[in-house]
Amino acid sequence: MEVTRKPLSPQRNLKILEVEIATIPERCKGCGVCIELCPKDVLDYDPKLNAHGAHPPRVVNKENCVGCGLCEELCGDLAIFLRKKDEEK
Repeated sequence: MEVTRKPLSPQRNLKILEVEIATIPERCKGCGVCIELCPKDVLDYDPKLNAHGAHPPRVVNKENCVGCGLCEELCGDLAIFLRKKDEEK
């Protein structure tokens, strides 16, 4: 009898870092890079327009965030950033 083995896979909610996602909607020009390239679909377009006439990102699935920081690194407008949950405000 042959046993089929599946490769080990990480937990579904494996976190790199526990973070809070903070956005500054008025800085956003609406390029959507953070939304489109988020590997966990944490962000979506806010239905409200900002001063630039753009739909800035908003957090819709914060429990899916793994803390990779891709959104923060890709934002040329410095409109989104991550804050470690244990940091003081």
